[in-house]
Amino acid sequence: MSPELHGTAGTAGTDLDVAVIGAGIAGLATAHRLTREGRSVQVFEASDAVGGRMRTLRRDGYILDLGTETLAASGYPSTWKLLDEVGVSPVDVLPVHSAVGVWRDGRAHPWVGHPLGGITGAGLSLRGRVHMTRMVGRLLREAGRYDVDRPEETPLGDTTVAEFADGYPAELHDYLLQPAVGTGFGWLPHRSAMGPLVSSMISTRGIFRWRTYRDGMDMLARTIAQQVPVHTSRPVAEVVPTGGGVRVVFADGGELTARQVVLAVPAPLAARLHPAMPADEAEYVRACQYAPMARVSCLLDRPLEPRRGRLEPHVYALLIPQTEDDVLGGLTVEHNKAANRAPRGRGQITLLPAAARTAELLEEPDDAVVRTLLAHAERYVPGIRDACRDAVLHRFPYGSIEAGPAALRARPAFVRRPARAVEYAGDWLALRASSEGAVHSATRAAERVLTHRATAGRAPRLAAHRTL
Repeated sequence: MSPELHGTAGTAGTDLDVAVIGAGIAGLATAHRLTREGRSVQVFEASDAVGGRMRTLRRDGYILDLGTETLAASGYPSTWKLLDEVGVSPVDVLPVHSAVGVWRDGRAHPWVGHPLGGITGAGLSLRGRVHMTRMVGRLLREAGRYDVDRPEETPLGDTTVAEFADGYPAELHDYLLQPAVGTGFGWLPHRSAMGPLVSSMISTRGIFRWRTYRDGMDMLARTIAQQVPVHTSRPVAEVVPTGGGVRVVFADGGELTARQVVLAVPAPLAARLHPAMPADEAEYVRACQYAPMARVSCLLDRPLEPRRGRLEPHVYALLIPQTEDDVLGGLTVEHNKAANRAPRGRGQITLLPAAARTAELLEEPDDAVVRTLLAHAERYVPGIRDACRDAVLHRFPYGSIEAGPAALRARPAFVRRPARAVEYAGDWLALRASSEGAVHSATRAAERVLTHRATAGRAPRLAAHRTL
C-alpha cells in the first residue's frame, strides 16, 4: 500500500520533499542515497512493478530476466557498495561459470572477452588473432586515459566503431566488434562511439567472471523498494519548475508539488516530461540516442544449447554476427547462466533480434516476432521450436543508451550545468549502458540534489557537498 502523499515535506506550499520519477535501478538507488542523507523521498513509477530494464517475471517455475542479464565482479564499485548497504548478501550474487561465444563455421566458439580468447582465437582466424592482439595492445597502452565517467575524453574522441574497424581486416569488424556491440547492446557500429566501449571493457576487465542475482535481476530493485516509498502504476505527464518547487502533473490529471524532482527515466522521456528544461541541459538530453531492444523468452520442456565442440565449455551467451544472420542477433542460454532460471529438467533461452532489424520487428505483433526469431534460432539450437512450450516477448523502445558522437560533443556543457530543482539519474548521464552506470548516476544525482538544497540556504548542514 502506497504511503500518504501529503504532509511529508515539512514546508508550506509543497506536498513532498523529493519526488523521484521512475523506479528502475537508477531511481531506486537515488531514493536510497537521499534517504540515507535524511531527505524524505517518494518514488513514482508508470508501470505496475519496479526494476525497469532490470525487471524480472516469474512464471510456472521459470525466472525470466526481461532486460539486464549480469553484473561484473570488476568495474561495478557503486553496485557492490549499494548491495552491501541494502543488505543483499554476496551469496545471493551467483558466479556465471559458462562462457560467451560467437557463431562461426556452424558452431559456437567460446571465450569471447576472456583471456583464453587470445589463445583460442574465439572464432577468429590466425590472421585475425594477430590483428586482434595488436588492436588490444594499442588500446591497453593508453588504458589510463579511458574513464567511464568521462566518455567524451578518451583518446578515440568521437570515432565510431565502424570508423575504428576500418584500420583492421574486415574479419575483426564482422566477427568481433559488430557482434559485440550488436548483440550486447543493440548498437549499430556506424552510430556508436568506440571510446566509451573501450572504457567499459577496460573497467570490467573483459566479459568474464560475471555474476547474476540468484532470484532474478530485479532482486536489488525489489530489495530497495521495500525500504523506500514507491507508488507503482502512477505515470507522470510533466514536471514544471515553479518559484516554490516543482509541480508534478500525473497522467490522470492529478498534481502535487515537491521541493525537488529527480527524473530517473531514459533521456527521451526526460525531454518529454520536462519540456522547459534549460538550454545547457536540452542539447545533451536530446542528443542521447537509444537502441531499441526486444527479447523473446522461450520456456523449454528440456535444456538445449547451441552446437559446440566436444571439449569446449557451455556458453550462456551466443553472439551471432550480422554477416551470419541479419534477423537473429544473439541468444542467452538462461539455464547455463543460472540453473534456477528453469525448473529441473527444463530450459530457458532468450532470443535477441539483430540490431539492424529490431525497430522493424517492434512494429509487428507478438506472435509474428516469436515465430520469426524461433525459425532462425533453429539453426543454432536444433529442436528449439518443438521444445518451446511458451514464449514471452519483451519490448524496449529505449533499450540501450548508445554513445553517439553528437552526445559526446554535447556532454561537457551538460556536466558543467549548475545544480537545479529538477535533476536526472540514469545510465545515459555517462553514456554507459550498464546497471553500474545507472547506479553510479544515482550517487551523482543525490549529490546534486543536496548541493542545490544547500546553496538555496535551506539546509546549512549539507553545505559541504561539492558541486559536480
